[in-house]
Amino acid sequence: MRIAQRAGVLLAAFMCLPIAAAPPACAQDKPAADGKWSDTAEFSYVAIAGNSEATTLGFKNTLGRKWEKSSFELKAGGVRAETTTKTRVAVGPDRNSFSVIEEKDTVLNAENYFLGGRFDHTISGRLFWFAGAGWSRNRFAGVENRYETAGGLGNLWIDTDRTKFRTDYAVSYTKEDDIVQSPNVKDKFAGFRVSSKYEHKLGDSTTFVNDLAIDENLDDTTDLRGNMINSVAVSMSKRLALKVSLQWLYDHQPAFQQIDLLNAPPPVGVKTDTVLDQLDTLDTIFTASLVVNF
Repeated sequence: MRIAQRAGVLLAAFMCLPIAAAPPACAQDKPAADGKWSDTAEFSYVAIAGNSEATTLGFKNTLGRKWEKSSFELKAGGVRAETTTKTRVAVGPDRNSFSVIEEKDTVLNAENYFLGGRFDHTISGRLFWFAGAGWSRNRFAGVENRYETAGGLGNLWIDTDRTKFRTDYAVSYTKEDDIVQSPNVKDKFAGFRVSSKYEHKLGDSTTFVNDLAIDENLDDTTDLRGNMINSVAVSMSKRLALKVSLQWLYDHQPAFQQIDLLNAPPPVGVKTDTVLDQLDTLDTIFTASLVVNF
């Protein structure tokens, strides 16, 4: 895709932001008071037991501090899901005299972790500079480790008690270690990143947040990655809230996986070799969690 077309895509993404809603407060990413630390933790857990077994564990934590003209934020989180399949067989001389043997096979279905920090400093008015770095792992998307750094400028367009909206523009650098490394893909590259954050308070207890980041690989302009999170948090008290969020992770050139090459379709096919197959371009993550403010 040409640079002009790519710029149009980035502009269209920003135009699609929900700028008709209003920002943050309550129990979601609450900014720290000047000179004081704040911490917001999110927990989600689902467990199924009995005839079938499955567990899903999710967590996020945001640690922040705000000064007169500067702010610092450290985020960490992860999602892990696994299921257990039970296989039973009966052993005995006949159907009237037997014992049951049960075997369990536990399989990991999802695993996604991240850690990132960011420092912002106001230059003048609504203009600020920022720098940040982060690490992430998403094995089911083919990524063992991804290290990213970014630095640039931003604008705070709206800053009221009910609504906040900012945009950032940065130069980024990425090092990616894929589980299966393709020989034609560079694991280190510089990029240009645009991002935004929109927060709106709906009533006294409900907060909507849209967080968007788009990163363009400057070595290969067809390699575009995006991360967008929409969330709604409803406060139950000063320190507790319920939150639902939906995250889209897009990679125009996703990682590869190694799969078996069969000489015929299953179940009659026999493995003759292995080949590289590109994974899907889009992953979605839906979470419902309890939020605790400290």
